[in-house]
Amino acid sequence: MKYSMLLVALLSVTSLFAAEDMQAVNNTQLQESKAELQAAKNEVAEAKNESAQAKNEAMQAQQELAIAKEEIAKAQKCIDEANKEQDLKKNETLTISVTGQGVAPMNTSSPAQAYALAKRAAIADAYRAIAEKVQGVRIDGQDLIKDMMVKRSVIRTSVKAMVRNANVVETTFKEGLCEVEMEIVISYSDFVQ
Repeated sequence: MKYSMLLVALLSVTSLFAAEDMQAVNNTQLQESKAELQAAKNEVAEAKNESAQAKNEAMQAQQELAIAKEEIAKAQKCIDEANKEQDLKKNETLTISVTGQGVAPMNTSSPAQAYALAKRAAIADAYRAIAEKVQGVRIDGQDLIKDMMVKRSVIRTSVKAMVRNANVVETTFKEGLCEVEMEIVISYSDFVQ
């Protein structure tokens, strides 16, 4: 009996040690599980941060893509305009027709002189009109404003061009007014020179 009590006591002490060992093992496993859980949480947080960074990078890439598309559209517009100009270059000739007007002065010695001077003025006007169509017109303007009112307004126009090979097609003279219809045939090679 003594032995059985001793055996029971020994078994209970052994089971206590075993329970303590199990509890120590369980505590260790719990600590390891908590550490693994914390590591997993950290990895999830890092993944969220990386995901947010990737979203930001994607948004920046979309903005850069939109800017690039705008630049491509501008470049395409310039190309289209250049192609339009090239279509003009492909044409063999371009005919420009204008009408110039000149008035005979009052103090002429004869009707022939009045006609000649009016015709000369009409031809000069036609040359100016051709130069405006070919080269364009330079316009300078100046306004003087005082007390919210325009006191003086000056507009100057000028044309500077060399006109060659213009032909007078028709001349009419009626009641002191001479009208000259003039035309010029130009090609791309005329502009290159």
